Amino acid sequence: MIRVLLVDDQQLIRAGLRRILAPREGFEVVGECADGSEVVEAVAASRPDVVIMDARMKNVGGPEATRRLRVDPDAPPVLVLTTFDDDEVLSASLRAGASGFQLKDAPGEDLIRAARAVAEGGAWLDPSVTARVLSAYRDSPGTAGTVKSADKLSGREVEVLRLIGRGLSNAEIAAQLYISEVTVKSHVGHIFSKLDLRDRAAAIVFAFDHGIVEPR
Repeated sequence: MIRVLLVDDQQLIRAGLRRILAPREGFEVVGECADGSEVVEAVAASRPDVVIMDARMKNVGGPEATRRLRVDPDAPPVLVLTTFDDDEVLSASLRAGASGFQLKDAPGEDLIRAARAVAEGGAWLDPSVTARVLSAYRDSPGTAGTVKSADKLSGREVEVLRLIGRGLSNAEIAAQLYISEVTVKSHVGHIFSKLDLRDRAAAIVFAFDHGIVEPR
């Protein structure tokens, strides 16, 4: 079972997410928060595999809650639920270290795929927000002039980056390329170093931004 922490200030939204992320789909909701200020404590208590976080909440919003959580390098990944008009929040969430972005009104099947991909160590971009995330990434402080050319990567590293961009976890990449997961982790480390990327979310954006992966 994939253990999930739900963070949304609307009880009805949380109830809907619980129905979608049901045990029959391989999920267990182990905790809920009505505000981002509760997230760090809730994660410590429930030890989820993934945090599904609303972008906008009344007190502490998704970006700040994500930033607080990601101070701990062992913290679970965060999937941000967003809307079409959340460009500013997208940028802040990306800088804070979110691993995925999914529209709140997307079909349940899409949410299931996104949650599973992020929980398993992958990254996820809802096709409807890809352009906005790319724009947010380009405009984020500290990114201009730091991202290197993909020409610095070996052929195998480009293959790995392409699969990262498609949202695959290290285990899935290893299976697809017929190499060990340890080797995949080594390639991922080299990719991050050569391209000066902070995390997997930045890598998936780089892959889209440089045509290594085409938006679906």
